[in-house]
Amino acid sequence: QVQLVESGGGLVQAGGSLRLSCVASGRTFNSYSMGWFRQAPGKEREFVAGISWGYGTTYADFVKGRFTISRDNAKNTVYLQMNDLKPEDTAVYYCAKHRGVGIFNDPHEYDYWGQGTQVTASS
Repeated sequence: QVQLVESGGGLVQAGGSLRLSCVASGRTFNSYSMGWFRQAPGKEREFVAGISWGYGTTYADFVKGRFTISRDNAKNTVYLQMNDLKPEDTAVYYCAKHRGVGIFNDPHEYDYWGQGTQVTASS
């Protein structure tokens, strides 16, 4: 079992920044890949960013150049630095553990999820 706990969400004005954190339980965090997803009201959950156990990263086109995913294996933590936030970034953001195979942007390839943290960017 892996437990994931997100934090760092909040309300910011458009153009502002937030850093989300996701702490994972267990002793094998450095052996698996992680992802961030988001879900806005009335919309499907969508991929935001992923980071492999080897620190490779991938991003959705709509966040490239604005968001950065990183990890600190000593702290069992994955981060999502979000800059230049836009009202359309408003959503609940979830971190998730990747199963180890499959593509990063498919939510079915993730087997553990956090509870989510609300991000709101006001215009």
